[in-house]
Amino acid sequence: MRGIVILFRERYYMLEFTQSTDRKNLVKYVSLCALLAAASLAAAPAAAQEIVTAAQYFNLVADRYAQVADYEGKISIATGKDVMKGDISFKAPSLLRVDFTSPPDQVIAFDGQTLTVYIPGYNAILSQSAADKPGAGSASLATREGLKMLKRNYSVAFESSPAPLPLDGGSPGEEAVRLVLVRTSAAEGFKTLKLYVSPDSKLIRRIEGWTIAGDKLSFDFTGIKTNVGIPDSHFVYDSPASANVYNNFLFKSDN
Repeated sequence: MRGIVILFRERYYMLEFTQSTDRKNLVKYVSLCALLAAASLAAAPAAAQEIVTAAQYFNLVADRYAQVADYEGKISIATGKDVMKGDISFKAPSLLRVDFTSPPDQVIAFDGQTLTVYIPGYNAILSQSAADKPGAGSASLATREGLKMLKRNYSVAFESSPAPLPLDGGSPGEEAVRLVLVRTSAAEGFKTLKLYVSPDSKLIRRIEGWTIAGDKLSFDFTGIKTNVGIPDSHFVYDSPASANVYNNFLFKSDN
């Protein structure tokens, strides 16, 4: 069995699919909130000199999120031996689209009303209406309120100190300040999150999350450009007519 895991707002859902072991293109994990939580932000380097606590550092990132109207860039999602790559776009307050290059042609899109996941390997469309669920459309954590929710439901600390460390182990090169978030609410799907923040630009370069089942997910964000003027129409996905549609796969609609 493999599954698609979606952290939709503040809840953790799993949709299981039966498949043969040679099906390699099925998404194992999709996490909307964690995808957006690692959006890139511009920040004033001088402000970093005044920050001495993890809470202040986290608040600076949250403040900068509030200034981002939209962004686009590259995303890589890894869990176990499976790695997914693609292009991510976001527009405040909650529009999202990920066009995957690996697995090819797979798409996740949220247009403010409907969440759509297209899985070409199964010729399947997973569709969820969010219009009748208060707050469900704000699945994004890439907002000031979203990060406030993280702070409210997680404790925040530096992994070791405010000093930047190599992004990948002891190898020289890219460095990041590491923040560790541990959940204080049982409602959260990730028991622990680790944020890797660029010390100069204050971009959240990587997020690692550990689920209550012990699975580790890693999200890398590169080439992020903010406030580029993405039109709303970009987030409307035109599904293939031949695809099988599975409606309300997260929760039932009240309509």
